[in-house]
Amino acid sequence: MKRILTITTLCLQACYSHAQLPQTFTIAGPDKQLQVKISATKQQQWQYAIQYNGQPVLAPSALGLMRTDGDFSKGLTLEDTAASIIANHYVLRTGKRRECNYMANELTLHLRNAKQQPMDIIFRVSDNGVAFRYFFPDHDTAVKSITAETTSFHFNNTAKAWLQPMSDAKTGWEQVNPCYEEYYKKEIAVGAPSPTKSGWVFPALFRAGNVWALISEAAVDGSYCASRLNNAKGTAYTIGFPGPQEVFPGGGYLPQSRLPWHTPWRIIAVGPLAAIAASTLGTDLAPPAVKGSFDFVKPGKAAWSWALLKDNSVTYATQKRFIDYAAGMRWEYCLIDVDWDTRIGYDSIQLLVSAARQKNVGVWLWYNSAGSWNTTPYHPRSKLLTHAAREQEFSRLQKTGVAGVKIDFFGGDGQSMIQYYQEILQDAAAHHLMVNFHGATLPRGWQRTYPNLVTAEAIKGFEYITFAQENANEEPAHCAMLPFTRNAFDPMDFTPMCLYKIPGIQRVTTAAFELALPVIFLSGVQHLAETPEGMAHMPPFIKAFLSTLPAAWDDVRFIDGYPGRYVVLARKAGRKWYVAGINAGAPRAITLRPADFGGRRCTLFTGAGGDEYFTQREYNGNGTTEIKMGTNDGFVAVVEE
Repeated sequence: MKRILTITTLCLQACYSHAQLPQTFTIAGPDKQLQVKISATKQQQWQYAIQYNGQPVLAPSALGLMRTDGDFSKGLTLEDTAASIIANHYVLRTGKRRECNYMANELTLHLRNAKQQPMDIIFRVSDNGVAFRYFFPDHDTAVKSITAETTSFHFNNTAKAWLQPMSDAKTGWEQVNPCYEEYYKKEIAVGAPSPTKSGWVFPALFRAGNVWALISEAAVDGSYCASRLNNAKGTAYTIGFPGPQEVFPGGGYLPQSRLPWHTPWRIIAVGPLAAIAASTLGTDLAPPAVKGSFDFVKPGKAAWSWALLKDNSVTYATQKRFIDYAAGMRWEYCLIDVDWDTRIGYDSIQLLVSAARQKNVGVWLWYNSAGSWNTTPYHPRSKLLTHAAREQEFSRLQKTGVAGVKIDFFGGDGQSMIQYYQEILQDAAAHHLMVNFHGATLPRGWQRTYPNLVTAEAIKGFEYITFAQENANEEPAHCAMLPFTRNAFDPMDFTPMCLYKIPGIQRVTTAAFELALPVIFLSGVQHLAETPEGMAHMPPFIKAFLSTLPAAWDDVRFIDGYPGRYVVLARKAGRKWYVAGINAGAPRAITLRPADFGGRRCTLFTGAGGDEYFTQREYNGNGTTEIKMGTNDGFVAVVEE
């Protein structure tokens, strides 16, 4: 009842004259712990500040933006306000939870700038999340462009940050950057500069006292660019836009649209670390699924030769062997990677797809997205650049019976490139093709809007471990970062799990650490790096576990962890909970109480010494189980209700 009374009071303010309207508002989440104070300065610059349970999280931070035809950053007069309660329920095919519920209080400020042009600022506050966006309500067929946002996130100078540098455009191998493939800088001082001129990627993690905040964005469509954080001025980060190199050939990089026009949501998950790890804010604010049937979208696990065997494995004989491997492991898919069009050929791909179908295995095929924006040599290349070309290629794949496409080497975050991503998703859905974006941007909740997007890379994944020992050495801390950052809201194709050996590389993690990764990491299609030869060294109970490992989850619980050091999560599928932990630091012990998960029986998989890779132990649901994780070690426990 208190919540209803608060919103009614805000609505009544719309009846006042402009002079009588207050210049300060407070909007709280349903449980009142999270509060946002919105206010105007003497120059009519609007700003917001965030508190959680009485503790400051963000100091007053700027709102507003610049449009080519008007300044919406200052001189903004409040006309009136409107408030409402938001209640949404939705279902995800791949994510932390199958069924998600979003409850928030909404407040809209109706403003006009000095030229009397209208703009709304819309705030939504849930129990553990703040979101806001801008809206231009006018109707105008002339295309408008936004040149900059003044939106900022102002932290206290005692806060700490976990941030990934944004790689500069046209750098890296064959000019493929930016593709979100850098290591997170861990627990650095707020305001520390990025080693690149392009700032920091989303999601960006911060700790203010004992409160955590994870910043990202959602509802980025083809009218906008994907954003990032600029290097801070003092301890205030501002929204950054991509540069003019990050475009589809002939397209633009800045946001542009006719009116009316909504900008993306700026989202901030706030609360204890458990709330960050369990948050679905990134999909809560994404648009609902586009119209159409997505019954063809089926999460699964995939065999994949390229992870360890590289280019020379893309042959008919090897792919036939990996299809048989997937069938023997009861995995749903096999991915055939680069240059398959010449190394195998379309006609032989048809034979492989038909043979795989008889074994209940679907086939995915790799594509190079690129036009002229990089120099990558892999192919098929440039077959997806136009709607007509996609129609021709996707029609052929649909007739062949291909399940999905892995599309690599995109050209950045400019508005026209974002439009290209979404046009691919739309055309692929029309031909019942699932999609995996690689060398790509962060999905930003697209998996809700386009359910055929089942995963995306946007991470320094397992392939880098096979390239250099220094990446293998970094793997434990890197993996312990990702549930709190990159994989917090969006599916991530890390391509995990090498249980045996990596050619030319000394793996520093235990096999038990590797076994935990497909549970800890979320991906609609989990491409598992292990080969048939490596799997042959594993005990039968590990093969049985991997044969029945779920590919989609009903729920999640955070048990313990700290970014970059260790993490223990529990994921539910049906009547079983899968509890997994990885540890990058000093040895530690975790206490597991199966009864907390309604468990009657618990099966624990841990490492073993000597020539053995795993130990399996059985427990009943009574009492507690102490699980010890060594350095770079892990475990998996299956608790049955």
